Amino acid sequence: MKNKLSILLLTFILTILAVGCSSTNNASTGTDEATAETNETQTANASEEVTELTINHQLGETKVPKSPGKVVVFDFGILDSLDKLGVDVLGVPQANIPAYLSKYEDSKYENVGSLKEPDFEKIHSLSPDLIIISGRQTEAYEELSDIAPTIFLGVDTSRYMDSYKENMTTLGKIFEKEEDVTSELTNVETAIAELAEKASALNKTSLIILANEGNISAYGPGSRFGIIHDQFGFTPVDKGIEVSTHGQNVSFEYIMEQNPDYLFVIDRGAAVAGDSTAKGLLDNDLMKQVTAVKEDNVIYLDPNYWYLSGGGLISVSEMVKEVEEALE
Repeated sequence: MKNKLSILLLTFILTILAVGCSSTNNASTGTDEATAETNETQTANASEEVTELTINHQLGETKVPKSPGKVVVFDFGILDSLDKLGVDVLGVPQANIPAYLSKYEDSKYENVGSLKEPDFEKIHSLSPDLIIISGRQTEAYEELSDIAPTIFLGVDTSRYMDSYKENMTTLGKIFEKEEDVTSELTNVETAIAELAEKASALNKTSLIILANEGNISAYGPGSRFGIIHDQFGFTPVDKGIEVSTHGQNVSFEYIMEQNPDYLFVIDRGAAVAGDSTAKGLLDNDLMKQVTAVKEDNVIYLDPNYWYLSGGGLISVSEMVKEVEEALE
């Protein structure tokens, strides 16, 4: 009888142990399955990493690949920004490249036409990932968009700094250079604030003119070169100057009558043809009566930054330096 009871008890204990082991194994299997499922989810999320951005710009909304490898650039301010950020480009319009960007005249870079006449056939043959344009290529936007994603990053001169910062921020996102862009913008904004403080303390009037083949155009606040008034702190001698891409045609008599304390001069001939004519043009009896001339406050601005590019991380910084040095 005792033997039967012992056998029954042993059988009962073994049964319990078997059930326990089975539960443990099932739990272990469940944990392994859960871990595997989590890993699969993480892998799936990693594979869904953003590779495309939607860029809103003046001419529309464009889906752009992140960190595009083959980029065609038609704006020299954007080109100098990419150069500053260490981003290489595939093609540029090689005519009238600013002197400080002369390396892009090299044959290693594809010539994609001129600023006003893109070479559509050549661009198409390059199969670019992204095309960046500005004002001079506006009419070509649709045709370029048929070739590759195309975005407009020209500066809106009526809100120069806001537009400039937006463009640079966009570049930072596209090319994954956000921190670099933020740092550069901070430096520029600091330099502009210091310049504006100095200029405002002068309490002097100023006028901006463009010399072009014997003709003179004036620019005021909100204009192509209006950053001098709007951000740099120089008081315009005439607040009613027509806002136009080509400026308001004026005469030497006009300049003499307005009589600015400071005269900022941009020589288009020096930028486009390589021949400086502005100094000779302004050397006359009427101009000698202007306060800016009498007090040697005529500032000849570098057209490479002011006329050919502008709106770039390099050009805007140099524009600030140039004006500040003229005050020293």
